[in-house]
Amino acid sequence: MIAIIDYGMGNLRSVQKGFEKVGHKAGVTSDRQKILDADKVVLPGVGAFADCMNNLDRLGLADTVRKVIASGRPFMGICLGLQLLFEEGEEFGVHKGLGILKGRVVRFPAELPGNNEQIYKIPHMGWNRIKIRNRPPHLKGVEDGGFFYFVHSYYVVPQDGSIAATTTEYGLEFVSSVWKDNIFAAQFHPEKSQEQGLKILKAFGEIE
Repeated sequence: MIAIIDYGMGNLRSVQKGFEKVGHKAGVTSDRQKILDADKVVLPGVGAFADCMNNLDRLGLADTVRKVIASGRPFMGICLGLQLLFEEGEEFGVHKGLGILKGRVVRFPAELPGNNEQIYKIPHMGWNRIKIRNRPPHLKGVEDGGFFYFVHSYYVVPQDGSIAATTTEYGLEFVSSVWKDNIFAAQFHPEKSQEQGLKILKAFGEIE
């Protein structure tokens, strides 16, 4: 059973439907024991960094996430679920994250470098390519250069660059997914990324 953590942020049903579409049973829950008992756990999320951390703390789920990851069970973060894994985020001031991965979450600069004829809008929203830097089992069958769906104004800057699984260009090159031990987390939305995204959900569900 895959537990999708419900902490009041994000379109959780679309993630659940994505797993069901590729044949994996997944349930949305905020019950700490059910999350701790699950075979695999997913932390999705959209919204403001501080609000999401406050919700996790209020529901007692921040420590639950840390326990799941420490147990070695497969764990996936999606969008804000990636960003929250890091030490701090700078959205509306500096706020502490879960501190599981070393690094920060920063905003795209107001003026992005690149071709002067190219207009870079914030948030970065829509389809964009990934470059595979380090292929975890979660990217089984995923094309290098494949398109995925993004919606975000902030991106992660890991202290250890070797955990970058993919990068993406948007005026600058940023880390669009990470892989460390039992953690795989992506800035893009696999559940909204059609065939390529469903491959990730399928591969995650198949990890032993």
